[in-house]
Amino acid sequence: MACRIAHVLSADDLQYFLAVARHRRLTSAAAQLGVDHTTVGRRITSLEKSVGQRLFDRTPNGWELTEGGRRLLAPAELVATAVASAEEQLGGRGCTLTGSVRVVCPDGFGAFLLAPALGQLHDAHPELTMELITATPHIANTVQAFDLAVIQHEPSSPRVQSRHLTDYLIRLYATPEYLATHPPLRSAENLRQHVVIWHLEDMLDVPQLRSLHALLPSPVHIQSTNLVAHWQAAAAGVGIAPLPQFIAAQDQRLVPVLPELEFRSTYWLALPREHARLARVRAVERVLDDLVAARHDDLLGRS
Repeated sequence: MACRIAHVLSADDLQYFLAVARHRRLTSAAAQLGVDHTTVGRRITSLEKSVGQRLFDRTPNGWELTEGGRRLLAPAELVATAVASAEEQLGGRGCTLTGSVRVVCPDGFGAFLLAPALGQLHDAHPELTMELITATPHIANTVQAFDLAVIQHEPSSPRVQSRHLTDYLIRLYATPEYLATHPPLRSAENLRQHVVIWHLEDMLDVPQLRSLHALLPSPVHIQSTNLVAHWQAAAAGVGIAPLPQFIAAQDQRLVPVLPELEFRSTYWLALPREHARLARVRAVERVLDDLVAARHDDLLGRS
């Protein structure tokens, strides 16, 4: 049975609660709120005493939501979004956006597509803080960790609204120097004779690439979870790597290998339903749409 709440929660209480839920550390939450971390700790302790139950477990890996905290999360997000929306409306339609927007996306998309495009957003809204988290997000029922997410699978969570953002091409690349000093590559079967730079199998998010796995050397001696590491290793002449065309085609050190092999993958855009109507989130969403339109040839054109 849920505990009776004798304390009337305020939007200020929920702001502290959400900051800790999002960042999981007092110092990071304090930086977002512009206060000292001891203040955040006192406010959370006071809130837990007031509601009569623990909202967080203090663990070595950070502050984890308890069952009671998870129950509070969705209502807290709704209140926080309503307050933010009201502030935006009262501020007027032509005002500069403020606050923060957290975007979670794969490292390749974040580093090579989104980061170079952030200038237009900053020029238009210099008071807006962009938090760019490069990871491979897996959207679960708890979505407090982001405002927008670019992901490589269509999400099924009812807590988010999602849509197709763009497709992109993946090809095999190596340096001319590597190719000149290794056996000829006439077909995919010849890959067994080469150094291949690959994904850890449990982190491979492109189903089409899995079909190529049977043709690779066994075992594959160079594996990484990081796309930038794949790119840098291939560009240094270590071996052959599958890379998004929008990365490798811009690097003059690399050339396509077996150009008939072409793998198509997809980026999806996911937004928590509570955040989707915020003006600052919509502004970043427009930047993402403009970005993939402007980079269409890099994403999908012929190498």
